[in-house]
Amino acid sequence: MSESPVKTRREGAILEVTLDRPKANAIDLQTSRVMGETFAAFRDDPDLRVAILTGGGDKFFCPGWDLKAAADGDAVDGDYGVGGFGGLQEMRDMNKPVIAAVNGICCGGGLELALSADMILAADHASFALPEIRSGTVADAASVKMPKRIPYHIAMELLLTGRWFDADEAHRWGIVNEILPSDQLMARAWELAKLLASGPPLVYAAIKEIVRDAEDSKFQDAMNRITKRQLRSVDVLYASEDQLEGARAFAEKRDPVWKGK
Repeated sequence: MSESPVKTRREGAILEVTLDRPKANAIDLQTSRVMGETFAAFRDDPDLRVAILTGGGDKFFCPGWDLKAAADGDAVDGDYGVGGFGGLQEMRDMNKPVIAAVNGICCGGGLELALSADMILAADHASFALPEIRSGTVADAASVKMPKRIPYHIAMELLLTGRWFDADEAHRWGIVNEILPSDQLMARAWELAKLLASGPPLVYAAIKEIVRDAEDSKFQDAMNRITKRQLRSVDVLYASEDQLEGARAFAEKRDPVWKGK
């Protein structure tokens, strides 16, 4: 039996997910399905609160779709499994924080995968591109996401030319949160993950659902759904022990103890 292309490390409430498929960590249909199963298990495990996604080795995070597998019969519109391409891009109800630690080349579907995370850290040697146009196809998820996240004309330049850009430029446009020396990338990712893991999981869930719901909504419509408790995560939060614990901890001048219920 071949070794799994996805490796996991669990420490407390944190799950580290490593896409490790030499030589370049490209994603074929089987790998995508494994990643989907991994992230679905993370989502559904009440004891896990934060995930870190990175690539194996120090050269590639992920170049996206495996074109060699496609040439051998993997259909681009095939069964990617739960969560869509890479297991994260279309994962329903992913209400836990995910950090992408980009450790090298991050292009095409790999960049789309990183954009599916909530925060992106990049090694100083990381490089990025959306080169699908050169292969006669479309960066579909990036075409949806990029013009909403960075200046429209920059997004269109990147999509229409497929040009490469470095970590400094990615940071300048707000695509990545931080740039780290490569030997400090994972330490920083774990530091950030531990900070998030110590926070209130029900609030994180509410934040993520509100952000998703409000993306294409008018402000007042979104606010009405929140105040009327029409979003499940908000309804759970407002009726939770953690909501009371936050107020009590503030009144008693102590650190809150979050139970996630």
